[in-house]
Amino acid sequence: MSAVPREAVGAPTALGTLREAVATDAADLEAPGVGPLFSLAGKALVTGAAGFTGGYLVRALQARGMHVRALVREPGKVRFPADSGVELVGGDLTRPLDVQRAVAGCDFVFHLAAVHRDGKCGDAVYRSVNVDGTHYVAEAAARAGVRRFVHCSTAALHDSAVVPADESVALLPEDVYESSKLGAEERVREQFARGLAGTIVRPVGIYGPGEMRFLKLFRSVKNGTFRMIGSGGTVQHLTFVDDVVEGILLAAGSAAAVGQTYILAGPRYTDLNELVSATARVLGVGVPRGRIPLGPVMVAARITESVCRPFGIDPPLYPRRVAFFTRNRGFSSEKARRELGYAPRVDLEEGLGRLATWYRGIGVL
Repeated sequence: MSAVPREAVGAPTALGTLREAVATDAADLEAPGVGPLFSLAGKALVTGAAGFTGGYLVRALQARGMHVRALVREPGKVRFPADSGVELVGGDLTRPLDVQRAVAGCDFVFHLAAVHRDGKCGDAVYRSVNVDGTHYVAEAAARAGVRRFVHCSTAALHDSAVVPADESVALLPEDVYESSKLGAEERVREQFARGLAGTIVRPVGIYGPGEMRFLKLFRSVKNGTFRMIGSGGTVQHLTFVDDVVEGILLAAGSAAAVGQTYILAGPRYTDLNELVSATARVLGVGVPRGRIPLGPVMVAARITESVCRPFGIDPPLYPRRVAFFTRNRGFSSEKARRELGYAPRVDLEEGLGRLATWYRGIGVL
């Protein structure tokens, strides 16, 4: 797939007008070195509210006194406490009328819902949810005249050969998930060009209590069965969920953020060998030894995926999972720091320690 050049977001004159309008509406809040901020007040729709990052965002918005509405497919299965105050609206992201009903009356829209790296989903599902669904949400937000729209994309879109990558680095999606997230961004920018006041954020490697993706890593390091696939020299960059949410809120409240895209990354990146060593330290165990050649694993991953996907079975191994061991993910959040005041607080080892404590607390580690 050819590289996508550095994004051009809408017409400068239209965005300039939007930024002026937002700045005029801003409260008398000014952060050092960044643009004016306005208070987050009113009603916010959060898509993906029942997910990991969405749940943290819901609580952060409520802590700021906002009324939160959540668009969910099956309200009866959502695990918000009965007294949480979250307004549940049943509906499907891929049905425009459901989305319009959810957006109606909201001041802010935070779009986090997406099909992630699900091995059992076909390409059409990624396009329907991630591309078409995003189009419906952004279009509904534009028509409703919401004050701010924040779309959650992914920093994985960037060329992994460049470390650290910033927003100027070419976009090179490498799988259907990333291609669908790029398509989603394009739909969002179409609405920016039509007057929607919004921002795209590209978080990096979100983790923290409530996230189960790293449980296998923690367990295998703890019991000594972890084996590195390949050299372990590829770069990983993790971002604690609280820092991501703070970045999202800064983007929602900054006049300078209108029409912009920001990478939200943790304080530092490291290679896989150090990530495993850090995990061992917080668990109080020795670093597992032993490596598996990458080539045979990739062959097995492709075969497993090709057999399982036609039957809707989640394959135990597939190429997008092996990518954890093969792709560099090291990023710079300098633009977000400079323009929004974004300053991630949770260092990698502290965050891994918090996650280990949570795993132990729920009895899975």
